[in-house]
Amino acid sequence: MIKAGLNIGNSKISCVVANFKKNNDINILSLLSLPTTNLKKNVVLNYENLYEEIQKLIIDTEKNSQTKLNSVNLSIPLIGSLSNYYSSELDINNEKITELHIKKIINQSQFSSTNTNFYELINHILSYEIDNQIVYNNPIGNHASKIKINFYKLLSKKHLLDNFSKIFKNLKIDIENYVPNSLSSSLSTLTNDEKELGSICIDLGHSTTSISIFENNKYIFGDALSIGSNNVTLDIARGVHTSIAGAERIKNLFGSVLTSPSDEHEIIEVPVVAENKNSFKQINRSILNSIIKPRIEETLEMVWQRIKQKNHHLKKIRNIVLTGGGSQLEGIEEYAKIIFSSNVRIARPHDYLLINEKFIKPNFSDVIGTILFRRADFNDYSSNISNKIKKKAGISTFFTWLDQYI
Repeated sequence: MIKAGLNIGNSKISCVVANFKKNNDINILSLLSLPTTNLKKNVVLNYENLYEEIQKLIIDTEKNSQTKLNSVNLSIPLIGSLSNYYSSELDINNEKITELHIKKIINQSQFSSTNTNFYELINHILSYEIDNQIVYNNPIGNHASKIKINFYKLLSKKHLLDNFSKIFKNLKIDIENYVPNSLSSSLSTLTNDEKELGSICIDLGHSTTSISIFENNKYIFGDALSIGSNNVTLDIARGVHTSIAGAERIKNLFGSVLTSPSDEHEIIEVPVVAENKNSFKQINRSILNSIIKPRIEETLEMVWQRIKQKNHHLKKIRNIVLTGGGSQLEGIEEYAKIIFSSNVRIARPHDYLLINEKFIKPNFSDVIGTILFRRADFNDYSSNISNKIKKKAGISTFFTWLDQYI
């Protein structure tokens, strides 16, 4: 089975094609990436240029993979997204829980509610409560007096998706699934144990920082901030009066979040913004790192505050996984341990993916995760029931019957 995924970022657009074999091997047939300047903070600056870039990327990908692309999973940024937690319960007088009970609970919940300004990315069950006892597996067959189901719904702004869908419609390529960017990064990096025991995955991208939380093998939160590694680059450019390209270079070569006494004595040559492109000045490394550290601290603190807003800090999840291009900054792993008081690791895409070594890097985690997304994993048993119900004619008659006999 062939699957393709595409990510439209603020600094690059990437496309991956993979062959899923019967023996569960995943062979990456192609992974290509092109730079772009046509998005800024996920706002399309030049629609025609972006269209041409995506068209070129797809043509090159098809040639490289020798595969015709008819559909893709598209990674979607979560800036301005909504996370909605809701629940619904039913008294059943110590009866045995049946499929009809589950259907009724879903029917009377917000599961099928819609918002014209937002697109539903995720809508699934987080847990069940049987007589106030939380369980994570389907409770059918148990006897109980009361059942409660807890749900999570993630919504993305519709106008952003409309911009992207128009491009792919003109390219005559179907968007099979919209995949939250934070989720795609998690799928390519988190282990099964990390998803089960609880982990926070932070993707430090060019212009955005994405957050996802897994617990009990459930995706329980996704969000994003409009701040990324490019903000560090701009701070450096302004702070030492160099070009943006020069700032990016010295950040990658010499930048660190951690300071050392030896930094005072390590000299760095920095290109000066001037007509003479051969003009340089010298700074010590401590000046560079004094610019980097506050911005990284601010970013990680903002992530922590966003997590606290949804009370997920109360879960005391003590496993942090960093990915994305910004995670390659020297010292960030050690510094994140201090901020979150947690175990921290830098993640790259899973080793089981048969892929060229040059792409096994944190900054390709988001696009690679798109091919690992399966809708069924985020539309569990009860969601499937609801979808079937919505498709049937005579829906009001069905629910009237349901209310009568339960």
